[in-house]
Amino acid sequence: MVELVASAKTPEAKIFQTAASLARIPGVVGAGVTSYAGGSVGHDPIRIAAGVRSRGLTPNVHITCVNKDRLDILQQLQTCDSLGIENIFAITGDYPLGVDPNGATPLFAMDSVQLVEMIGELKAAGMNFFTSVAVSPFKYTEADCAYQYLKLEKKFAAGADWAITQLGYDSKKYRELKRYLDERGITKPVFGNVYVLPPKAAEKFAKGEPPGCWVSPELLERIQEEAKAGDKGTAARLERAARMVAILRGLGYAGAYIGGNDNAERIQWIIQRSEEIAGQWEEFAEEISYGKKGGYYIYEAAPHKPKALGTLPKLLDTAAALFPVKHEHNALRGMLTGVMKWVDARPAMAHTLEKIELSIKKPMFGCKACGNCVLGEMEYVCPMTCPKNMRNGPCGGTHFGMCEVLPAKPCIWVKVYETAQAAGRVNDLKVYIPPRNRALQGTSSFINLFLERDARPGHDTNPPATTLIQIQPAAPAVTEKV
Repeated sequence: MVELVASAKTPEAKIFQTAASLARIPGVVGAGVTSYAGGSVGHDPIRIAAGVRSRGLTPNVHITCVNKDRLDILQQLQTCDSLGIENIFAITGDYPLGVDPNGATPLFAMDSVQLVEMIGELKAAGMNFFTSVAVSPFKYTEADCAYQYLKLEKKFAAGADWAITQLGYDSKKYRELKRYLDERGITKPVFGNVYVLPPKAAEKFAKGEPPGCWVSPELLERIQEEAKAGDKGTAARLERAARMVAILRGLGYAGAYIGGNDNAERIQWIIQRSEEIAGQWEEFAEEISYGKKGGYYIYEAAPHKPKALGTLPKLLDTAAALFPVKHEHNALRGMLTGVMKWVDARPAMAHTLEKIELSIKKPMFGCKACGNCVLGEMEYVCPMTCPKNMRNGPCGGTHFGMCEVLPAKPCIWVKVYETAQAAGRVNDLKVYIPPRNRALQGTSSFINLFLERDARPGHDTNPPATTLIQIQPAAPAVTEKV
């Protein structure tokens, strides 16, 4: 597959011309059509995907959760279905550029796992979708790496059909991901990302820009040296891309997702060259292993003792064990439900309870009164303290354990993972957490819990996708006589 960046800087006509050229190359099965690439607004990806499809190239359209509510996303999916666009790349999306994270906050009503779950509902109702998701094996701290793989398992469990890695230049990490999936009997196809890397992009990636992209100092130095050649390093980076395709084939990946260059002649050269050198893939794998020195690798990491469980999690675990009312319908829960019904019928009292709850939870957890408390499922870390409000794991933009949006702050999921590890319940992090019911903002999560209003694992109060959109049969294809 080849990535077509639907940037506002590129005329649509040029994108369509490129698609037509790529469609004629044997071995190119489709094109990724980006949305909000790097956080920048571009062309409407669905319109571009429809144009790409009309040029004979199968589009894999990126659907993001950036600045959309559930209905917005559902309408996009219905449009795709009506146009016969079946391949969806379901991603949370990059945080919009130029937005002050401490000021007006962009809307992230859903995350990628929840989006996959929604697409699954539509597939069950008759829409024809083939869903791909992202995963980044190129993470070099334990929490970042482990959570990427845990989250990929959640995406597959939610209904994803295949995956595409984010870009990286570390064959050991490609091997690690493949082994991880093989050991768990996960046979769904995975494409490896092969980015044709020029010097300017390498310099940006070396700084962690855009989020999720990273280039080691050693690779940056090599690319800068290659750029001194008469062709400014073009031949070297095309050869590197071909070698990476050969590595992916040798490791058993389903295919390569080529980005950074959509020139048809060069793409064809990369494919042909990769086939010529396929037998040397292990040699190339030794060469293209630009990881972080001292970075974390699952199968090389020495066993270590997890951090001790903190005092607050211990106390809260004890309270949950003594009063098991969240997941069990027992006499105590019945009594508390009666009390909450009585309080709820008196708005002034319900408002007072919400204020008392917030006064306790805000200083302890950073609570923002979302009304759908999942602290117990997230190791007592509030998802609303994540700039993207993620509830099912970190985004791909974490950079050595630090937040994509607020680089000076640790990603909240590091604490979630470390607490779960200390408590011996890392596998519990695979539980699916549905989107919050946004109508409950500013209400008491205690009342919502006992009156069954909130959205939490095993209890999703958001309307099913099929009730928000009336499924209509796709319009028949229109053919024109030439």
